[in-house]
Amino acid sequence: MNEKKSFKAWIQSGKVNRKLCIFTFMLVPVALLVVFTYIPFFKMIGFSFYDMKYIGDRDFVGLQNYIEVFTRKDCFQALKLSLYYIVASFIQLALALYFASVLSFKVKGGGVFKGLMFFPYLVCGIAVGFIFKFFYTRGFVLDTVLQWCGFNLESLPYWLKDTSINNISVAATSIWRYMGQGMVMFIGAIMSVDSSLYEAGDIDGANSFQKFLYIILPNIKTIIVLNMILSITGSLSVFEPPYVITGGDFGTGTYFVIMNKLAHESQKVGLASAMAVVLLILIMIATLIQKGIEKYYFGVGDAEPLREVRKRKKRMELQAKGGTK
Repeated sequence: MNEKKSFKAWIQSGKVNRKLCIFTFMLVPVALLVVFTYIPFFKMIGFSFYDMKYIGDRDFVGLQNYIEVFTRKDCFQALKLSLYYIVASFIQLALALYFASVLSFKVKGGGVFKGLMFFPYLVCGIAVGFIFKFFYTRGFVLDTVLQWCGFNLESLPYWLKDTSINNISVAATSIWRYMGQGMVMFIGAIMSVDSSLYEAGDIDGANSFQKFLYIILPNIKTIIVLNMILSITGSLSVFEPPYVITGGDFGTGTYFVIMNKLAHESQKVGLASAMAVVLLILIMIATLIQKGIEKYYFGVGDAEPLREVRKRKKRMELQAKGGTK
C-alpha cells in the first residue's frame, strides 16, 4: 500500500509532470520526423549501393554509383554550374545589404519599396520560372525593351539557347526572387542595433558610409554569416529555375535537374541516390569551410576574429621577447 502511495505521489510530482508533458508534446513531431525524414534518408543511402529501378530487381554494385557521379560528364558539368548561382547569391546579398542599409532609416516611400522588393519571394518558384521563360524568349519582353533602347534584334543573343550566356540569364532570376528575403532579414538586424551608437557616430562626425562600416556591419555579422551559408547551400541545390525555364536543355541542367532526369526518366534510382548523398556531403563540407573562414575573419557573434587574436598574441610574444632582452 505504501509502495502504491509512493508511486502515486511520485507520478503526481511537479518534476515528473513536466517531463511527461514534454515527452507527450514531443512524441508526435519526433515520430513524424523519424518516419518521413530519417527512415527515408537511410533508405536512400542504402539504395545508392544498388543498380535498381523503382520496380524490379536490385543488383548490388558497391561504390560504383559514387564513382559514376564523378566520371559522368553530365553529373560533373552540373556541379560546375553551381558556380553561376554562387556568384549570383553574393550579388543578391550585396544588393540586399545595400537596400537594407538605406531602408532601415526614414525614407520617403520606404514602406512601399520594401513591399515591392519582398513581393517576388512570395511568388511560387514555378510561377517565377514561367515569368522569366517568357521574359527571355526571343522577341518578347527583354528583347522588346532593348529594342526601345536602340538595340537591333538580330544583334541580341538568344538568352536561353546561347550557351555562353544562358546560365547567367537563368542564375539572374534567383537574384530577383531572393533579394527581398535577404533585405528583410538585414533590416531586422540593422533595426536591432543600439540607436546610441548612431548618435555617437553623429557626434564624432561620421558619414553614412562610416556608420555602415563601423557600426552596422560589425553588429549584424551573425546575420550576414547566416545569409551566406543559406545562399551557398541553396546554390548547390538549385532546381526550379532551370527546370521550368529551359528544362535543363542547352547546358543549363543543374545538379538537381540531372538527378531528377536520372531518377524519373532514366529510372536510375541507385545513381540518383548516390548523387543526393554526394550533394549532402558537399553542402556539409562547403558549410564547414565557410564557417571556418568567417570565424577566422569575422568571429562568431560577439567573439573576436581568430585572425585578430593571433595577431595580438604575436605582438605580446614580441613584446615579451623585447622585454627579456
